[in-house]
Amino acid sequence: MAATDCYIVHEIYNGENAQDQFEYELEQALEAQYKYIVIEPTRIGDETARWIAVGNCLHKMAVLSGTACLLTPLSLPPEYLRYVALPTGALSVACSTLYGISWQFDPCCKYQVEYNSQKLSRLPLHTLTSSTPVVLVRRDDIHRKRLHNTIALAALAYCAKKIYELYAV
Repeated sequence: MAATDCYIVHEIYNGENAQDQFEYELEQALEAQYKYIVIEPTRIGDETARWIAVGNCLHKMAVLSGTACLLTPLSLPPEYLRYVALPTGALSVACSTLYGISWQFDPCCKYQVEYNSQKLSRLPLHTLTSSTPVVLVRRDDIHRKRLHNTIALAALAYCAKKIYELYAV
């Protein structure tokens, strides 16, 4: 692995602004688009991992609820559709919109937390002082964004059609 593929945010306390320095280093590493970013400071690593987990949750909720909205007409009688399809479709649109507003332009959304020990063994983790660093790996997220946006738009179109049918009668 090339040295330019991995950046380590070391936990070195130099004065009272150490936490701000760690955050600045992380921001710079994210902007530089390193393949791997190792975060040694526990607090920032945990916050970053939680932020990524929330984004992943929004993505999954948008996809699953949108899929449920679109598949409901195949499995339920028509009189129950509005009770399942409309709320799940609204949830899909809401999650997709929130993801788009909060995560789309954040450089952190291009990263996932790496847990695979085989991949982690190839990183220079032996030089760290922390025993529990958070390791981020850069992944292309264009397909996941397209997936949840497409499903959310289809769910929105279906819900708009159903609402029109309910009130146009």
